[in-house]
Amino acid sequence: MSDDMTSSGWDVLDASHEALRTAVRAVPAHGWHLPTPCAEWTVTQVFQHAVGDQIGYAAALTGEPGPDFNPFAPSGHLEGADPAAFLEDALARAAQAWAGVDRDAAEVPVPVPPHKLSPWSGSAACGLDAAVHAWDIARATGGPSPLTPGLARPLLKVAKEIVEPLRPYGAYAAALTPDAGDDVKTLLRYLGRDPRWSAS
Repeated sequence: MSDDMTSSGWDVLDASHEALRTAVRAVPAHGWHLPTPCAEWTVTQVFQHAVGDQIGYAAALTGEPGPDFNPFAPSGHLEGADPAAFLEDALARAAQAWAGVDRDAAEVPVPVPPHKLSPWSGSAACGLDAAVHAWDIARATGGPSPLTPGLARPLLKVAKEIVEPLRPYGAYAAALTPDAGDDVKTLLRYLGRDPRWSAS
């Protein structure tokens, strides 16, 4: 992780934050309106959604206000905002909130069903959101996948805890047939994403 960035102390979450940070930094100036693996959403909309979700996870833990926009209806317009600063504010809020979590707690609040998870699962769920949208953005803009097998394995573990109740709301598409032997592809396909997706 970059030296000047806030650490949550949770390895999966910190790696996922770095994946999102890396993907966003690599978006070219003309890339913000490109289509993404999230049907009908541009890179900007996926970015806004990812930022809002990180703020939402932080708010669930701290009781502070959530995002001042609806992450599930992103505008697609940054209106002069600095994407890097917008992202760093959200990642710092989430990292600081998770850094304060009691690792021995039985459960902690999260903004997705079942609304309470173990500390590890909650932090990994927050990471899952960041990492999968990092992949969406990287794929849309032609960058390398930010997902590694070492990150995909724990993300798949938490995905199997939380994703099924979210599918009916459209947060994730139906799972695709698993790709045996490839952890990254297995994760993506479980989340309803085609690892070979292309905008063309």
